[in-house]
Amino acid sequence: MAVSFDLFGTLITADRPANPATAIARELEARDVRVPDDWSERYVQPHIDAPAGAEVPLPAHVSRALSSAGVEWHGNVVRRAVVAAFDPVVDTRDGALEAVEAAREHGPVALCSNCSVPELVGRTLVRSDLERDDFDVIVTSVGCGWRKPAPEIFETTAEQLGVDPTALVHVGDDELTDGGIEALGGTALLLDRTPLEDVPAALTAHFETARDARDNNPDARGDDRP
Repeated sequence: MAVSFDLFGTLITADRPANPATAIARELEARDVRVPDDWSERYVQPHIDAPAGAEVPLPAHVSRALSSAGVEWHGNVVRRAVVAAFDPVVDTRDGALEAVEAAREHGPVALCSNCSVPELVGRTLVRSDLERDDFDVIVTSVGCGWRKPAPEIFETTAEQLGVDPTALVHVGDDELTDGGIEALGGTALLLDRTPLEDVPAALTAHFETARDARDNNPDARGDDRP
């Protein structure tokens, strides 16, 4: 049994650029990268043919958008510009620390977050009241290549935690994305039904029920008695 948490909107709130294309353009220009006049249009166009559910790292998308306009640059300047454009102001949500602490009483704990910007999850944790060591595993879509609700990101999370996906409880704020764990037989604990402050009690109830079911099922507990 294990628990994973979504990050953005679940454990923390973080300001994001109102207009990402404009924010990235500003950081590119600050690094002497020419931004095409039709940048806003190019930014919203797909430039990488990725499978459904796959994560396209934002620096790769921006690089292809610039290349489509014949723009040249050197080194990792595009990556640095993208990371700078999404440099967040972070607030830790009430109940977040208590929820993560309570989850640790039941088994290993992961962070499982959609994020197309490299380094952003790490920067966010540093600026929050949470610690990197609060989590046994951190899985991001930009790191594993798949976005929730794609099953692959939940499978990766469960595998790194050493459990079957059916034994994973995922806590999140978005039914569409975080609810994807249910397609693998796991459990979604969604904040629109269970406020963050109530997550500790909900986890205790869930795992007690799971233990009771296992104890009463000889096959589930490996008991070979008739």
